Amino acid sequence: MKVSFETCDSMGANFINSVLEEFGRLLREDIKNNSLFAKSEQEIDVNMCILSNYTPDCLVRAEVSCPIEDLGFINNISAKVFADRFCKSVRIAKIDSYRATTHNKGILNGIDSVVIATGNDFRAVESCIHTSASRNGQYESLSEAHVKDGMFVFSLTVPLALGTVGGLTKLHPLANKSLQLLGNPSAEELMQIVAAVGLAQNFSAVKSLTTTGIQQGHMKMHLTNIIAELNASLEEANQIEAYFENKTISVSGVRAFLEKLRNGIQPNISIA
Repeated sequence: MKVSFETCDSMGANFINSVLEEFGRLLREDIKNNSLFAKSEQEIDVNMCILSNYTPDCLVRAEVSCPIEDLGFINNISAKVFADRFCKSVRIAKIDSYRATTHNKGILNGIDSVVIATGNDFRAVESCIHTSASRNGQYESLSEAHVKDGMFVFSLTVPLALGTVGGLTKLHPLANKSLQLLGNPSAEELMQIVAAVGLAQNFSAVKSLTTTGIQQGHMKMHLTNIIAELNASLEEANQIEAYFENKTISVSGVRAFLEKLRNGIQPNISIA
């Protein structure tokens, strides 16, 4: 037995499960009272009553487009070359499950952040989205990109079921504050925001991959973490960042550099 619910702005999980369990009880009674089964010695059993987090009918689509020339030069790469590389990278994620897994993980970096901030269930959202990515029999990219008639088009379609009332959305002060910062959106508006953030995150990742490479950004974040771990002062942090701007970053290398600074050895560096 399958039942569909329109939860509006509510998460609705507890309500749905309560309704389904009542359906199960009524179903057992109806079967027992049915004349076809009245004389049957077979035990009537309902195995379980539970909602599904897969919501294929609750789709959200975010899309951005512009004339190719409006992309301009990106890291010294022409707009046409960039668009070609970008679309090719998304196509690879459509046909290669290994690439699709990391590609979609990047999308969820954005989606999860908003889902968690607003007190929604990110585990339910992720499981639903991963199921959707596998709906054609192979795990594939959630986003699509193409060039048509001189227009660069990038889009993301994901199933999302979120709530803005109930659960932790009003009870948790940070979730409540997050919704306020977003303008107290309805559930439908929140789903649109989440999809847009996922698309923006995906664009950023694929842009890096097809231009400078992903490690440039990752290693900058890694350097920030190392600086914090070594308790460097603000002045020391500025000198470390300037020195390692075009060098290989490692914990041992940063530690050695910091020790030199603290021992009065001033490397030849310039800080803008």
